Amino acid sequence: MATLQEVSQCVLEGDLDNVKVLVQALIDEGTEPIVIINEGLIAGMNIVAPLFKSGEMFVPEVMESADTMNEGMKLVKPLIMDGDIPSKGKMIIGTVNGDLHDIGKNLLIMMVESRGYTVIDLGVDVKEEDFSAAIKKHNPDIVGMSSMLTTTMMKMESTIAQIKKDGLRDKIKIIIGGAPVTQEFANDIGADGYSMDASTAVELCDRMMSSPEELSA
Repeated sequence: MATLQEVSQCVLEGDLDNVKVLVQALIDEGTEPIVIINEGLIAGMNIVAPLFKSGEMFVPEVMESADTMNEGMKLVKPLIMDGDIPSKGKMIIGTVNGDLHDIGKNLLIMMVESRGYTVIDLGVDVKEEDFSAAIKKHNPDIVGMSSMLTTTMMKMESTIAQIKKDGLRDKIKIIIGGAPVTQEFANDIGADGYSMDASTAVELCDRMMSSPEELSA
């Protein structure tokens, strides 16, 4: 008999093959799909996040865990209506204009999705006006920008300026991150928050959604 704890352990260990077997067994045994998601798959990622933050897990291992969670999700999601999975909030994220790096961005997407957020990935080399267009289209709660180069950092400032020009700034929270980015830089360009890594960024998103008036990092 499969257990939710075994599913969580598979996610923690990045065990793609066994997670599919266990999730299917739980489905066959009549376990509620939403329980499998929350108490099995997401519970596993909730173990991964603090281990990553403390340096006990590294990026490749976290990505394996996220892939494992997603494999389980593929089996469960068709059994439930999307409305049955409450969303913590909606986020759009992209790497700014001129920057083609995406590993950090992709890791953040995996982690925020595992915490219940709806994420729209704008990709890399995202122009200022494309961020604004995405805000108009998707009406997100949070906008995330990534830059891994000192030469593209200032594109974050110009993107915020574009968002202000289009009258959208008051509708969203903006968080930024990437290797050269600092809290001081975030303050200087008028971002609402800064995170040094994906795990901390998830915590930042949670704080912003629980206390929308809080502009903390």
